[in-house]
Amino acid sequence: MVEIPEGLVRAQVAYNGDAGREFVAGLPARAAEFLERWELRRTGPGMHGVTALVLPVVRADGSVAVLKLSRVDEESAGEPLALRAWDGRGCVRLLEHDARTGVLLLERLDERLSLSVVAERDARQAVRVVGELLARLAAVRAPAGVRGLGGVAAGMLEAVPRALGQVPDRRARGLVADCAAALAEVAGEPGDRLLHWDLHYGNVLAGGRERWLAIDPKPLAGDPGFELMPAIRNSFAVGEVRWRFDLLTEALGLDRERARAWTLGRVLQNCLWDVEDGEEGLDEEQLAVAEVLLGR
Repeated sequence: MVEIPEGLVRAQVAYNGDAGREFVAGLPARAAEFLERWELRRTGPGMHGVTALVLPVVRADGSVAVLKLSRVDEESAGEPLALRAWDGRGCVRLLEHDARTGVLLLERLDERLSLSVVAERDARQAVRVVGELLARLAAVRAPAGVRGLGGVAAGMLEAVPRALGQVPDRRARGLVADCAAALAEVAGEPGDRLLHWDLHYGNVLAGGRERWLAIDPKPLAGDPGFELMPAIRNSFAVGEVRWRFDLLTEALGLDRERARAWTLGRVLQNCLWDVEDGEEGLDEEQLAVAEVLLGR
């Protein structure tokens, strides 16, 4: 019997309510089904984040892997498409996928060693690693079926007028409006690169065939300038925003003004989520990033 970590239960109930409870309740049977179907043997306790249970396993041929069981949503639906397109170049390798359930069998990396360990000693080196990985991932054109940044951007811009009416603080409201204006300048050319969208330090693990590999993409087809925010926000310090932005844009070979506009669009996305969730105020780190990039 697979034990479900309490942290995963709490996260699923908090974010998905009854649907999350249903997902968690079905996990033991689903894990048993795929352990048998793919001839896998568990080798340790399950790991989890907010959306998935990950079981370390050994395959019939003796090679190690992990079985990832997640509740597929709009953000994660393209994960197998992206992993196939990247084919292990800069990211974890996909070994098996079940389209009906979204269950994945993945190459096993070293879950004990994430890029967060490097960041504690040398933030510049950690940001540089993220930039190099993003450059490799964005070198691939997004395959058909991956959601597009154009639709995401259009949805954000449509939501702005109503959201502004729900932001009482004048400074925050002005920054949201300025972020929307910057996004509007580039939204008509959303790009076609295959984006990870969520490459923070915790989603970079040590590998055997490469020093560092990306995991857990939330794929988008779009402009790589939309990729920078996680590495700017990791272990946040407002005094580091500028050099992180500079290092990332250089690593990816981006036009700085377009990258600035898309990064402000990412700030806008997070602020809109705060408004939607009924937060009393907008996240101060987001607002600080906007102020730096807007030259204030």
